[in-house]
Amino acid sequence: GIQGIVDAYRQMLPQIRLCRPTSFSPIINHMERFAAHSLQQGTAAQYFILLIITDGEITDLDQTRQAIVNASKLPIFIIIVGVGEANFKTVEFLDGDSSVLKSVTGQPAARDIVQFMPFRQFKN
Repeated sequence: GIQGIVDAYRQMLPQIRLCRPTSFSPIINHMERFAAHSLQQGTAAQYFILLIITDGEITDLDQTRQAIVNASKLPIFIIIVGVGEANFKTVEFLDGDSSVLKSVTGQPAARDIVQFMPFRQFKN
């Protein structure tokens, strides 16, 4: 439940170390494997939420777009929080609020599974 998410966040926060390069696709692909396995079990009992805290622009945008499009068919939701004063244009691009995210080959996401939030807008 929600309390479990909050507890996991609080437990992991002190252990977070931001580093470069900023590659999202490996962790999205990793979570995708868990979600796909869950679907193969024939139950809809699991939904996966990935929280990404980033301080910079994405270095693997094309691969991340493909990973998100692939994951959009699975029980996954991705929350991206941008911390610091970086320009988060590429991260904002992944948030399908204004248009449907497409892979480099033009394949559209089945649904919007990304929510981006710049921390600086909410810190006060």
